[in-house]
Order: sequence, then C-alpha cells, then structure tokens
Amino acid sequence: MPKITFIDVDGTSYDAMVDAGLSLMEGAINVGVPGVLAICGGSCACSTCHGYIDDAWVALVGGPNDIEDATLELANERRAGSRLTCQVQVTAAMDGLVVHVAKND
Repeated sequence: MPKITFIDVDGTSYDAMVDAGLSLMEGAINVGVPGVLAICGGSCACSTCHGYIDDAWVALVGGPNDIEDATLELANERRAGSRLTCQVQVTAAMDGLVVHVAKND
C-alpha cells in the first residue's frame, strides 16, 4: 500500500496509506486533508480537489487528459504540476509521492 504525503496550504503534512487503484482524492479524504473539498465527488466536473504534484514526481504521475485539462482551467493558481486529485489513480510506484494541496476555496 503506497504512502502518499499531502501538504496543506498551511504547510501541515498528512500521511495517507492509499490502496493502489484508489484516487489521490479518496486517499486525502480518508485521512481528512483540509482543502481537498471534492465537491463533485470525483467526476472531474469542478476543480475543488486541485493539487500540485511535487516536481520530483511529475514525470511518473503524468499529465492530465483533455477533459481534466479543460476542468483545470477553473482552478485557482494552476501550475505545471497541477492535477485534479480525483483523476490520479494511485499505483504501487507512487510510494512516497508528495502532493501539495492548492487553495481550493
């Protein structure tokens, strides 16, 4: 089970053991990471689960598909490593991944 570290906008770190196959969003919600609002429930229809993949992990995680890319246009402060956490499926190779939570209010 990969360990994912989420860092909220205040700099507080949250470690989550996330089953492979779940989304980053599900992992964040399971441990109560503030700022991962997920208003649409993971259907890629809002940007309230927006996060920044740590630079060291961007290549492994990959970029958004066209639908996610369009939805990210709604996000606050989009960056090169921006992803909707609902769209990133956790794999065993992501053990140690760091995700910075965007300001999603």
